Amino acid sequence: MKSFRKELWFNVERRREFFNITPQVAQCVADSGVQEGLCLVNAMHITASVFINDDEGGLHRDFERWLEKLAPEKPHSQYDHNRTGEDNGDAHLKRTVMGREVVVAITNARLDLGPWEQIFYGEFDGLRRKRVLVKIIGE
Repeated sequence: MKSFRKELWFNVERRREFFNITPQVAQCVADSGVQEGLCLVNAMHITASVFINDDEGGLHRDFERWLEKLAPEKPHSQYDHNRTGEDNGDAHLKRTVMGREVVVAITNARLDLGPWEQIFYGEFDGLRRKRVLVKIIGE
């Protein structure tokens, strides 16, 4: 069995941002040499998410509005977590809703995604460098 590991790094310029990382993950699959297996993609930050959905701008704006209704950023004082000197209590909650990771099948050396599926990194407390782990196992 083969095993492959790579970290993808992003400079996140806004507090909240979504990145389509499907091309980078597909390149990892190609670099791994795995023909049949599994690809794990997970956020390595507790205020970020990896999820699969459609790459459509309106949907991403809908996510932003929905998440802000569920866990508004301000006032910061509404979160006990922020009493520790942090200001990102909302980001932890948003990450929990959107999920930590995805696992995608690899078939014939390619990501086995549905017709509209894309892999996204969602950042909810950005303005700094962040990373994603890609771990691939298979034959």
